[in-house]
Amino acid sequence: MSKKQAKSFDVIVIGAGPAGYSSAIRCAELGLRTACVDNWHDEKGRSNLGGTYLNAGCVASIALLESAKIYQSITHNLKEHGIQVEGVSVDIAQMMQRKNNIIDALSRQIADSFAHYKIDCIRAEAKLLNERLVEITPTDHSAVSIIEAKHIILAAGSSPIDLPCAPIDNEFIIDSTMALNLNAVPKRLAIIGAGIIGLELAGIWNRLGAETILLEAQESFLSMADQQIAREAYRIYTEQGLELRLGARVISAKKGSKKASLERSRKVTVEYQDSEGTHALRVDKLIVASGRKPNTENLAAAEANLLLDENGYVHVDENCRTTLPGVYAIGDLTLLGPMIAHKGIEEGLFVAEQVAGLHHPVNYDLLPSVAFTDPEIAWVGQTEQALRAMGEPIKIGTFPLKATARAQAVGQAEGMVKIIAHAETDALLGIHIIGTQASEMIAEAVLAMEFSASSEDLARTIHAHPTLAKALHGAALSLKNKSKP
Repeated sequence: MSKKQAKSFDVIVIGAGPAGYSSAIRCAELGLRTACVDNWHDEKGRSNLGGTYLNAGCVASIALLESAKIYQSITHNLKEHGIQVEGVSVDIAQMMQRKNNIIDALSRQIADSFAHYKIDCIRAEAKLLNERLVEITPTDHSAVSIIEAKHIILAAGSSPIDLPCAPIDNEFIIDSTMALNLNAVPKRLAIIGAGIIGLELAGIWNRLGAETILLEAQESFLSMADQQIAREAYRIYTEQGLELRLGARVISAKKGSKKASLERSRKVTVEYQDSEGTHALRVDKLIVASGRKPNTENLAAAEANLLLDENGYVHVDENCRTTLPGVYAIGDLTLLGPMIAHKGIEEGLFVAEQVAGLHHPVNYDLLPSVAFTDPEIAWVGQTEQALRAMGEPIKIGTFPLKATARAQAVGQAEGMVKIIAHAETDALLGIHIIGTQASEMIAEAVLAMEFSASSEDLARTIHAHPTLAKALHGAALSLKNKSKP
């Protein structure tokens, strides 16, 4: 196939997810001629900027969870408010359309920004040929061409991990992307993986009426989170109706027979092992949510000599530079921090400014983590178990959300705030929250730690009353043995 002559840019960004589009826009703002190559398309073949985060991840999940929460509130919680509603039903197609409308609007905003900053948006597969050249294969099947740049930023994102024991068929055994595009509520649903992705999906479909079972291979629940918060989360989610089976290692998943009895006619039979032996579970849908892998397969030609580790992550230094001069990797492609959107965004801005001769590094120690479940979980800094393992002298303050007037008034009183400070210096070492709006409250915690605040500083900061943020204040006060508001 013939190739067009190379078109030249200052910067080429491969990928238009949060890391990629943020980097491309910042490069253009700094006066660099920029191209962004992206190949995202949905199950109908439609292109959309924003990557997995926008189209089949966090934004889509939050939109559907909000709809599911409203439905649950109407069917279960309105009577205590003195509101009577009859004849409530769910229109899944309309729910999905609302979610898609939100995605389309946000994707258009990215496209508008690209147009405003005169960024060349190329809808194509991209392959790094060397430190200056990128081969592009357009999604519209037009001629393959080569583009060149002084700097290349790899931001191709990640995709769901496939499990050989549960092969995806996108009908009965589905991945997390398809789980956000179902056209009906399954009566009985199993999810492989009780991490953040699995829990977010479980919260949606459980609220819409699906009997939901999570199979988690690890013996501990949410091992990356503070374990006191994880135990509270386990209690709350179990009371909400989620069935959490820990230490459950799936060994096979097979389609069932339609001619058998009701129980046996369920579409998928899942076999798993735990400490008590081997078990069979029959469900209508099985979601595989067992983690994500970097999209580095076919990202670079072999002769480019881009160095990857054994799991496919791009090897980078602390400045996101690969082993190829002028080539950077950001976001989910690297092991610099977790696979979260705001990490990728910050790296995208950081690399763009490096290319322009500026240097404002990312503080990986203070990246907030969030699970957009209900209630939400958010944290920043170190966990109690990590600090104790390091032998750090610590003191801990906690405060239950139910002790705040705002949480009681809005009927969202489950959860708590936990603050960990150094026992001698009083420096804030970790702040952990489970509760409604935890994702918003964690911003104050990040800011406090970024400015090296002590728990005394947080305790002396006046918080509006009544607010959910008063729980942060209360946890800080509890470290000082002061009376709580």
